[in-house]
Amino acid sequence: MNETRIHQARKGILTDEMQAVARQENLSPEFIAEGLAKGHIVITRNNKRTDIAPLGIGKGLSIKINANIGTSRDLLDIEGELEKARVAVEAGAHTVMDLSTGGDLPAIRKDVMKAAPVPLGTVPFYEAAARALDKHSSFCLLTEDELFDVIEDHLASGVDFLTVHCGVTLGTLGRMEKEGRIMDMVSRGGALTAAWMRYNEKDNPLFTSFDRLVELSARYDATLSLGDGFRPGATGDATDRAQLHELITLGELQQHALEQGVQVMVEGPGHVPLDQVQANVLLQKRLCHEAPFYVLGPLVTDLAPGYDHITGAIGGAVAAWAGADFLCYVTPAEHLRLPDVDDVRQGVMASRIAAVAGELARGMPGTREREHKMSKARRMQDWDAQYELAIDPTVARGRRGEAPPADESVCSMCGEFCAIKVQNDAKEAKAAKTAKT
Repeated sequence: MNETRIHQARKGILTDEMQAVARQENLSPEFIAEGLAKGHIVITRNNKRTDIAPLGIGKGLSIKINANIGTSRDLLDIEGELEKARVAVEAGAHTVMDLSTGGDLPAIRKDVMKAAPVPLGTVPFYEAAARALDKHSSFCLLTEDELFDVIEDHLASGVDFLTVHCGVTLGTLGRMEKEGRIMDMVSRGGALTAAWMRYNEKDNPLFTSFDRLVELSARYDATLSLGDGFRPGATGDATDRAQLHELITLGELQQHALEQGVQVMVEGPGHVPLDQVQANVLLQKRLCHEAPFYVLGPLVTDLAPGYDHITGAIGGAVAAWAGADFLCYVTPAEHLRLPDVDDVRQGVMASRIAAVAGELARGMPGTREREHKMSKARRMQDWDAQYELAIDPTVARGRRGEAPPADESVCSMCGEFCAIKVQNDAKEAKAAKTAKT
């Protein structure tokens, strides 16, 4: 098996990658190496890629954002998806996942890498299912070797992290069916895997042949992102037996992969009421040995179609505060349609706001300093500084410009009655009066 970053970290070797991540995070290379060795941090870069900077995700690091893009068989607009990838990165996404299911999937993956020079994630089962559908007329006729051939193709092409639903097992499936759910399974990869298992009356090859997956990942020093196939798709299903049984399984697989020197993240829910978000993060961190936690949202209510970037940001902020490391964006189009470019931008920005809120609640120094600078800029009515510090300077500048005030020092909401201006003017008047006397 190849010597991986984890093996190097355990030997005390501080590689260029570790030092680069340390500089990005304003931390010591030793901190990064220790996190890698313990499985608390991953560096998402396939060893075949030289076109992207290494990215650290995990305990003690700034919270990262992922944006999903990808074609479907119903809407095959490759150029549109590439534009979404570009917009996502411009808006501040740290990674992109290509979830394409329609078109020439290897070519699309290659084009996404060019359009978005950041770490790329994929779900290989999607392409494996698409190939099997074309070859056999049913994805349920997919063979284990065909699945692993696709996984190796993805890794050989430079994919940096793979979502693999290894915890979808016959045992967990039985628990879900026995307990009952409102929504059953809403994970596409999880549902495809479960359908294959039912049809073939076999357990999940990603579980039974997990060592084969570990060996492939080690060869390319890629990160396994253990997918949550039983994530709740309704708030009423959150934190049930199936979700927790899968999480226990993922924790065991994470520990086994770590022993082999393979980096692992663990994915989390899903639709979770606000009062259960913190508990879900604590459970993941405990059961998965502090592995980086990658969450979709979580969405804290099911009642806001069209606004799920907001429901996801609320849950994401709480999750980030509680210890989540990686937020997968949710767009306004969630549950309704394939997102467009504007949806992608809004989704990234909402997740960035959630990440900053979580970092501030954690007391991360860099975030606190930026908050203080913004407060001082507002106190001084320094608009250029406010734009520079804003998460989205373009929108901030544009909003104010849509209704410019007569007095450029204020905004048009309060105008001459601006609380800050009134106080500043009063202080200046008093100082002038004192100077005269």
